Amino acid sequence: MSAFLKSAGWLGGLLTIIALVIMLLRQIIAFIGFLTVLIKIGIVVFFLLLFVGVGYMIFRDYQRRKRKND
Repeated sequence: MSAFLKSAGWLGGLLTIIALVIMLLRQIIAFIGFLTVLIKIGIVVFFLLLFVGVGYMIFRDYQRRKRKND
């Protein structure tokens, strides 16, 4: 009986470590997915701000030329 408990303890410990490693890998994959989504959102926001900035500069130049012609 003692040998069974020793092997069950060793096997249980090994299975626990394997389960923890699998859970850690799943969490790392989820975190990488979260970071990827954040980077994608950041890129979209950057380009939206870039387009708004270019539009503002064009509008400002149009207003300046309109005043200059008057």
